[in-house]
Amino acid sequence: MSTPLPSTTAPGGRHAIAAAALMATYMQAVNISIPNAALPHIQATLSMANDEVGWVFSSYIAASAVTMSITQWLAGRYGRKVVYQAAVTIFVLGLALDTLATTSIQFVLARILQGAASGPLAPLSLAILLEATSPVRHARMSLAWTVCSLLGISSGPAIGGWLSEYYGWPAIFYFSLPMTGFIFLTMAQLLGEKRAERSQPFDFFGLTTFSVGVIGLQMLLDRGERLEWFASTEIWIEAGASVLGFYLFIVHVMTTKEHFLRTALFRDRNLVLSTVISFALGFVLLPTLALTSPMLEELLNYPVDTTGYMTVPRGVALVGALVLTSLVPAQIDYRPFLVGGMTLVVYANWLMLGYSPAMNWRPVVEAGLLQGAGLGMLLPALARAAFGTLDPKLRPEGSALINLSRLYGSTIGIAVVQLFFYANTQAVHAALAKNLTPYRVAAYVGGSVGKPGLAALNGMVTRQAATVAVIDQFEILMFAMLVVIPLVFFLRKPRPTG
Repeated sequence: MSTPLPSTTAPGGRHAIAAAALMATYMQAVNISIPNAALPHIQATLSMANDEVGWVFSSYIAASAVTMSITQWLAGRYGRKVVYQAAVTIFVLGLALDTLATTSIQFVLARILQGAASGPLAPLSLAILLEATSPVRHARMSLAWTVCSLLGISSGPAIGGWLSEYYGWPAIFYFSLPMTGFIFLTMAQLLGEKRAERSQPFDFFGLTTFSVGVIGLQMLLDRGERLEWFASTEIWIEAGASVLGFYLFIVHVMTTKEHFLRTALFRDRNLVLSTVISFALGFVLLPTLALTSPMLEELLNYPVDTTGYMTVPRGVALVGALVLTSLVPAQIDYRPFLVGGMTLVVYANWLMLGYSPAMNWRPVVEAGLLQGAGLGMLLPALARAAFGTLDPKLRPEGSALINLSRLYGSTIGIAVVQLFFYANTQAVHAALAKNLTPYRVAAYVGGSVGKPGLAALNGMVTRQAATVAVIDQFEILMFAMLVVIPLVFFLRKPRPTG
């Protein structure tokens, strides 16, 4: 086994290091969702097609998931400080390229670079935080790390909406520059280097095949509707890459002893079930934001900044419920909290089925509060479920598996809701507009109707079709959480603490 070299972290700088690590955690999380409310401005400036909007989120998350998987190997081989400083530097480059992009492809490539740099920041920040604090404070520091991550995702739309409305959408990426400067200088001055004496091998083949499978599936879902599915050569290539990637990964796992996800992880029932639930949680967490902001801006005509503000109650409820649930004593069974959190999420999404163009802001805020509270209850209870029966030696890899499942749940969820949104919009529009001809309309209005009048009616029909399509996607998110509720009853009780 490899053993780490002694750390040379300056004792007097531990508080500054902890502040920088928490700031880095917040920064990488806020950049996931900060473009959310600003999407209309970004889409108009870059002439971004509707099916490309989801790439703003999924490109960042997918790239982050890949680099997060190899963070431990990178830190052991090249040194924790070197990897951390390199990640911050590349992150700044990604921010700059975001603001300089003039086409949608350039913007997505910049987001991929930014996401790849963000991947190592979260796990390394947690490791640095735990090293900079005494063992008795580890639980509290882990909670602070989780709160910063969720606070970043929750506050991103409000910050992005306000900045883009008053200072232009490039300002949402300038927002992170002061933080990167503080993080880089603090770590450069105070963080000691730490690396493994002997680098452990890493299963790049397994990671590559799994990533090819996921990315191929995501591209298939993103591009399928626009390219008329298997009438396109590109879709055949993406489908073939996805099938081949997953096939090679499964064969690799079944025929080799060492790979980046050890088979011992999958012998723990609680971890496996928690991974599935975590995927469903990710499927709801970010896709809800990806649907709500465009609905408020394009269908209900709310200003961009107001749209961002309306997501704040969801974030407050999420963080508040997370903290309160984390304070529940370990002796109390976590499973009622899992069921309660899932029930709140399902009920919140059921309320979203009642959205209409005639509503005001109140239903959006109420549903957001309930969904946020449910997700906040779920996260700490899910962590206790996953690690309560897991061998402590496997917990770092188990944590990586849970995080990856949540990240990939979000990317696949965004692709799915975007796919069905545009497909349903077209179907509903065709059903509503089939009788929208000059002669049929004239029969109802008692006079002739010209092209301007028909265009106005078609706009109303399109608006109504989009509203119905958005509501249908909230139903998909509701069922995604509903189907995993029975899994809670197959979870084992955690081992007694002692």
